[in-house]
Amino acid sequence: MPGSIIKVNLVEFLLPGMKQELIAQIIFILSLIGIGIIIFRKIPVLITLPSESSYQKEGLISGLKEKIKKINPFQNFSYEIFLQKLLSRIRILTLKTENKTFNWIQKLKEKTQLERGKKIYK
Repeated sequence: MPGSIIKVNLVEFLLPGMKQELIAQIIFILSLIGIGIIIFRKIPVLITLPSESSYQKEGLISGLKEKIKKINPFQNFSYEIFLQKLLSRIRILTLKTENKTFNWIQKLKEKTQLERGKKIYK
């Protein structure tokens, strides 16, 4: 209809897809404001904390080292068993890939035989 007026949203016409970007920017800015408010409210609590407790950090680290020494995951480590497991996993992987390639070759053979059969009849 040539005389009818087409209603077009100017924002959607000039900037298609900008609504999602605008919403994302608004959410991002509000998130930053929220983080700022939380930090601003916690500043007095952070000021009252003692400056640095290096003794606790050293105690924590040394305690962790002691626990690792007690556990010692390489205590009963055997290179032969590791090598045996590694080689068996590699063997399984190669068998799986060999089986997969065999199936692909079979499918290709069947496909070419079907195509040859169609060409003969044409």
